[in-house]
Amino acid sequence: MPIVAADDGVPLHVEFDGHPDAPLTVVFTHGFTVQLAEWDLQRRALRGRARLVLWDQRGHGRSGWARPRTATIDRTARDLGAVLDAAAPAGPVVLAGHSMGGMSIMALARRRPELFGTRIVGVLLLATSAGGLVQRGLIGRQVKLLRRLGLLRLWLRLLQVWAPLLELFRRRGSVWGRWFTRRYLFGADDADPRLVRRVQDMVERTPYPVTAAFYATFLDHDEEAALAVVGRVPVTVVAATHDRLTPAAHGRLLAERLGSDVELMVVPGAGHSVNITRPEPVNQAFLDLLGRVEHRLRPSA
Repeated sequence: MPIVAADDGVPLHVEFDGHPDAPLTVVFTHGFTVQLAEWDLQRRALRGRARLVLWDQRGHGRSGWARPRTATIDRTARDLGAVLDAAAPAGPVVLAGHSMGGMSIMALARRRPELFGTRIVGVLLLATSAGGLVQRGLIGRQVKLLRRLGLLRLWLRLLQVWAPLLELFRRRGSVWGRWFTRRYLFGADDADPRLVRRVQDMVERTPYPVTAAFYATFLDHDEEAALAVVGRVPVTVVAATHDRLTPAAHGRLLAERLGSDVELMVVPGAGHSVNITRPEPVNQAFLDLLGRVEHRLRPSA
């Protein structure tokens, strides 16, 4: 499979699917601690509609890794830009991002606003946030406690130090890992045991040093200023009512601030892995977005 080099030399694994000569390209960016395989069901649904580009973020899946200091949303946005330039250098593009992938899209809009409305003609944001994660959700509760105790900076440093050692003794496929996956990545009624094991396997393939390195970037994540740029194109926001990592309130706030050409879907009962556990509504939202984009691109009579 092709490799795209990031601007600091990290090799990024990229895969292609769909019609190679299709007029529209969709670029998928996965979430934190998983891989491009999380998009398998959307890949299957869109295969006949567009040219598809999927990639593994640095440190994830089959992509390379660098120093922990490069584990930032700003850097993943630069990586997305490199993939876009190499794998979809011409023609209209729709970007799709789940969780950290959606944050990367927003950061790309801040870094390269000239792309939105020209090359980038549509965006799907799935279970993600423009900022404020330290106020709500799992990360927010942890950070508030650590700040109250005056231990946040020490905790971030210890994560970096402990992670390689913890990785040496890591036991994958454990009952504890399955409980954690079920608790934080699934919702009220979407936790099929087979799907929980599948997501657990993806999460546990990501080494602890990568997970620990990216943790701090979520504390500073704030891309609300970039929403005006993203809102230049048709956008669909998908949120889940039982998402504990990026609560549905973040999706609703995104939809409010993205302008007039935005559609919001809130999936009842689902959690953070909504694209895996509720593929039908997510796929339909995706297809509807492509229809809106194609309508806008169609020459007027």
